[in-house]
Amino acid sequence: EVQLVESGGGSVQAGGSMRLSCTTTVSRLSRYCMGWVRQAPGKEREGVAAIYTDSQTTFYANSVKGRFTISRDDTGTTRYLQLNDLKPEDTAMYYCVADPQGLCEIQADWNAWGQGLQVTVSS
Repeated sequence: EVQLVESGGGSVQAGGSMRLSCTTTVSRLSRYCMGWVRQAPGKEREGVAAIYTDSQTTFYANSVKGRFTISRDDTGTTRYLQLNDLKPEDTAMYYCVADPQGLCEIQADWNAWGQGLQVTVSS
């Protein structure tokens, strides 16, 4: 059962921008909190951003604060991650996530995961 469908990603030069999208096919997953997690080669998974569905309160990892923006559409079923001023260290597989294990916050423990999008930033 596909629950989180992602699109976007690709290759960009440092300083560039791109937008990732994630649509949930299961309504309960969009009710509370959704986010994005990334994993670079040889590194552990890292929470990047999260958003409360109702209040649209957002959270960001310090490493991306001021450069990335998480948002949702009016239906609440699609999430976006706008990536600006990209750096080579942002290169990673980015996963859309939902249904956190615990609080809606920057973390890597979620119950629902997308298939992942590769983001590659060249210097």
